[in-house]
Amino acid sequence: MVYAIVRAGGRQEKVSVGDEVVLDRRPETAGTAIVLPALLLIDGDKVTSSPKALAKVKVTAEVLGHERGPKINIYTYKNKSGQHRRQGHRQDLTRVKVTGIE
Repeated sequence: MVYAIVRAGGRQEKVSVGDEVVLDRRPETAGTAIVLPALLLIDGDKVTSSPKALAKVKVTAEVLGHERGPKINIYTYKNKSGQHRRQGHRQDLTRVKVTGIE
């Protein structure tokens, strides 16, 4: 079983070939291939973590499309003054499918 830990949008994701991962919004359009930087590579019992060896590792993925996350409601209230504020937020996301780890 080969899998890698990649840096994606300020977070780290565990991916293997064929996985679909949701990342923070990327500027690429659907159908475009992207390369994600690897932080760790596990190939069976062999673990690669040195930056020199990881510079040669390529984790390629294909952009499937853009979507938006669930709505988060933010409500602030201050007692006695009656001050309140309601705000909503939906995060912009990109869904990618990992096509290869070399």
